[in-house]
Amino acid sequence: MGCIHRAAPPVLLSCLLLAGCSSGTPSGSGAPGKSVPAAGASGTGIPAGATKIPVGAGPQGTYTVQQQPSAGSCHYRYEKGEPLEDPACTPGATSPAVTQANLGSTICRKGGYTKNVRPPESVTRKEKQLNAASYGYKGSLGDAEYDHLISLQLGGDPNDARNFWVEPADPGHKPGSGVNNKKDPVETKLHTAVCSGKVTLSAAQQAIVSDWTTALSRLGLT
Repeated sequence: MGCIHRAAPPVLLSCLLLAGCSSGTPSGSGAPGKSVPAAGASGTGIPAGATKIPVGAGPQGTYTVQQQPSAGSCHYRYEKGEPLEDPACTPGATSPAVTQANLGSTICRKGGYTKNVRPPESVTRKEKQLNAASYGYKGSLGDAEYDHLISLQLGGDPNDARNFWVEPADPGHKPGSGVNNKKDPVETKLHTAVCSGKVTLSAAQQAIVSDWTTALSRLGLT
């Protein structure tokens, strides 16, 4: 099903008005002593000149509820039955705090990174309700995940509205049985590949923004 594009809501216009929106991830080595292919190079699955991803504010000491796209303005797409986000509403956003050069002290650090930057449930619960209205989601919120398109373990921005969407459960999911989706394992495999030096951070981010259902195959990780 194709995506119906409409005028971008005000919350998205900030990136369009800022010159040089980028992933904020300079090239360089990933794991110590391992060579990492640059984005656009052979073997990454990401073509040169790929669309730049907006950069968010990064981790904050205090998070506040972010404005969401207007109700009904976002539309799901589907690939072989799997839900995908509306790129006009959810283009993704990276965190400036995570770069190719500091992977070892951020997302690849032992002991955890995401728990220290994740917004509190008191904030994301309200955002999830608003974003469900943005996407016209009518199912149980307990069966849907308020998902970072670029996950925190891939350097996604913690609380930028451009990096969030209410992700419906997989096809065939029994209503009322909780969150169930195939995107989470994809994120974990990409994280492992980035931290082991198989792909660059920016290549992984581009792949999941382009289409999370094909991200692993695009990068030769299947």
